[in-house]
Amino acid sequence: MPVAIITGASKGLGRALAGALARRGWDVVVDARSAGPLEEAARELRGAGSRVVALPGDVTDGGHRAALVAAARELGGLDLLVNNAGALGAEPLVSLADQPLEGLRTALEVNVVAPLGLTQEALSLLRASSYLPSYEEVTPYTEKAPYKGDRDASATYDPYPYSENYQNSNLSDSPAYVGAGGAVLNISSDAAVEAYATWGGYGAAKAALDQQSAVLAVEEPGLRVWWVDPGDMRTDLYAAAVPDDDDSGRPLPETVVPALLWLLDSAAHSGRYTAAAGRAVPAGRSPR
Repeated sequence: MPVAIITGASKGLGRALAGALARRGWDVVVDARSAGPLEEAARELRGAGSRVVALPGDVTDGGHRAALVAAARELGGLDLLVNNAGALGAEPLVSLADQPLEGLRTALEVNVVAPLGLTQEALSLLRASSYLPSYEEVTPYTEKAPYKGDRDASATYDPYPYSENYQNSNLSDSPAYVGAGGAVLNISSDAAVEAYATWGGYGAAKAALDQQSAVLAVEEPGLRVWWVDPGDMRTDLYAAAVPDDDDSGRPLPETVVPALLWLLDSAAHSGRYTAAAGRAVPAGRSPR
């Protein structure tokens, strides 16, 4: 059975994705800071018949990250790493003039440093995975960042930086990469690319996660690396960010899961995606 690690899986999008994977027969390693809600989620996941390892802890703790990967290894390996746990940096959100610097440090530790640490810990298992098919007619891109056009205000992001059908069409003399590996799914935000008042600290951390993901995709061409803006959701995180906002009309996290499963089912190329219309749409494109 394929194996996934999902952080922040006691509620919200992490729990919804873990449930969907368990129902598909995946074995899962899940974590959260609160042991009670995490064990409740684990019981629900085990009801699908999958093996579930629930490890309460903080993703900023290197020992905890090592334990998550060790648990995946005991289950047989690792095919998908989902860095979903997040921190706002201030609750409720405040303007940059009032942003607590310690809160910003926390947001960077949880949203940027911890995902990198967990990815580093898991790389050997992800490289050894054979769950996703190998790239075909794909050239590792090493010349510049995966953007279409010049790096100016008119540049658009290229979600397929490794495909011969896109930006690499002029690199026909480069050898094709043949291999197989697992996938890293980093949960991003539209605050990473849009300037929203009071979302500066959180947005800066997610923007750093986006760039980190893009570089990882270049450095690890045998893996799929997806960084995904899930869109507006009715979650505890949003309620903590903007407690006075009525979020009753916002979609539930379960509505985003089909887009994330689409990435797996289609073995989508590495890149930044936005969840839309039940599938993950490459940045800068509309759902079709």
